[in-house]
Amino acid sequence: MSPKNPAAGHQLPRELYEAEVFRLQAELVRMQEWVRTTGARVVVLFEGRDAAGKGGTIKRVTEYLNPRVARVAALPTPTEREQGEWYFQRYVARLPSRGEIVLFDRSWYNRAGVEAVMGYCTPEQHELFLQQAPVFEQLLIDEGILLRKYWFSVSDAEQLRRFRSRLDDPVRRWKLSPTDVESVKRWEAYSRAKDEMMSRTDTPESPWFVVESERKKHARVNMMAHLLSTIPYVDVPTPPVHLPKRVPVHTGYDRPSRDTSTYVPDHAAELIPPT
Repeated sequence: MSPKNPAAGHQLPRELYEAEVFRLQAELVRMQEWVRTTGARVVVLFEGRDAAGKGGTIKRVTEYLNPRVARVAALPTPTEREQGEWYFQRYVARLPSRGEIVLFDRSWYNRAGVEAVMGYCTPEQHELFLQQAPVFEQLLIDEGILLRKYWFSVSDAEQLRRFRSRLDDPVRRWKLSPTDVESVKRWEAYSRAKDEMMSRTDTPESPWFVVESERKKHARVNMMAHLLSTIPYVDVPTPPVHLPKRVPVHTGYDRPSRDTSTYVPDHAAELIPPT
């Protein structure tokens, strides 16, 4: 069956979207408890075009998860020392231990995309990566790690619209990096790199799952629902929690005067209009 046109159909209503996101987040908490209790290890890769909606989806996935169980790995530019290491080495250091989930906000596939297109690696390094990536991932799978790879797909027109919306947005302007701007001019080069990456690393054991991200809300619920459908989690027993009644204790304790502490100014009170 051919995939549906992402631009067809109606936009998911906000109320329905928020209700479904919360339901999926509750299921993610159930999955987290299964991971923690059973010692499972989960790795999720988020890849795709700049401004394709990866960050917003990661935020919804992790919103209610325990940061001691689920963490995000967003690696900075490699240091001089890391540039001299085996390419996969710094990613290995961030893989999960027993009972952990790691979400890679971009991953080792940087070499197949931005590094190859922008000339940050040599053609020989790029080719070696494409040869080694399936082997590396098979080693992870053989070790028992549950690996999921998601590619967020967005059109050139929608990407440009999102870039423009960031120009004058004071809280999102930082997302528009020089590399993002350059990607507008190199759309075809990135497309060719992505096509080659898919053809070389989309294997039966470690497939790519494409998330249509023309509509961010749809992309978020689709990705979250799919991830949950691929993890064999079940409800795990949790001991009930009972809050004890507060027992009055007479020890002669007197709380210090408020004057002995330094409080932050009541900025919120200044926002309330006078009646």
